[in-house]
Amino acid sequence: MLISAACSNGTAGTEVTAVEEVAPTPTEAPMAVRVNGEGILLTDYEEELQRYQAAASDMGIEVTAETAQAQVLDYLIEQTLFQQAAQENGYALSEQELTQQLDELTQARGGQENLDVYINENFYSPQSFRRTIARERAVIWMRNNLIEQMPATADQVHARQILVDTENEAIAVLRRLEVGTPFSELAYEYDPLTGGDLGWFPRGYLFQPAVEEAAFALQPGQVSGVVETNYGYHILEVIERDPQHTLSGDALIETQRKAIENWLEERRARSTIEIYVN
Repeated sequence: MLISAACSNGTAGTEVTAVEEVAPTPTEAPMAVRVNGEGILLTDYEEELQRYQAAASDMGIEVTAETAQAQVLDYLIEQTLFQQAAQENGYALSEQELTQQLDELTQARGGQENLDVYINENFYSPQSFRRTIARERAVIWMRNNLIEQMPATADQVHARQILVDTENEAIAVLRRLEVGTPFSELAYEYDPLTGGDLGWFPRGYLFQPAVEEAAFALQPGQVSGVVETNYGYHILEVIERDPQHTLSGDALIETQRKAIENWLEERRARSTIEIYVN
C-alpha cells in the first residue's frame, strides 16, 4: 500500500490518504503460434526445431532452415488440433495421471538419472517434456477415437491387369481380347507369377488413381480400355465387386491413414491459426 501525505490549509497537521497499490500484470511468455486462441510457446517450438534438425542430420538428410521451420510448425499445429479435439470429446488427463505416466517412463528408462540424460540430449526442459507427454497422450487418444468410428468394410473391387510398356503393345492385347482370348490367359502371359492379380482394394488405395478410377467404373466381367500411367499401359478386368467387403490389413491401415488425414485437413481449415515466427 502506498501512503501519501498533504498539509491542510486551515490547521497544522497532516492528512493521510491510503492509495491502493496495483499489482503488475504478468507478462505472457513469447508464443510461436496460436491455434484457436491456444498458444504454443516459442521455447517449445525452438526445442522441437532442434530435435527435427538433429534427426535430419543423423539420417544424413539436408534440409533448409525454411523447410525445417515449416515442418515443425505444421507438426505442432496438428498436435494441438488433435489435443483440442480430444478435450472436446471428453478426454482429460489429471496431474496425478500425468505424474504416473512420467513415473512409468522413468522406470522404463532405468531411473531418473537416465531419463534426465534423455531429456537433455533431446533438447527438452523438464517442463516442456511434461507438456510434450501430456500432448502426446491426448493425440493418441484422439487418433484411436477416430479409428474406432471408422467402418471395417468398404466398397471394393477385385481386379487384375495386364501391364505393358508401349501403347502399341496395349492395343495388340485389346485386339487379342476382342477375338476371344481369355483375359486370365493373357494376364499370366504378361505376369507369370501373379497373373496381374491386384487383389481386393477400396477407393484411394492404389498408387495409380487412374487405374483405380477405371476399375471402379467396371462391373464384374468387364474389361477397360487402355489406361496410361507413369508405370506404363494398363488394361483391367474386374473379377468381383462387393459394396461391403471387409478391408484387409494393409487396406484398413491405408484407409484409416487417409481418413485421419482428411479429418485433420478439415479441422485445420475451420481453425484460426496465427503464426508469429518467420
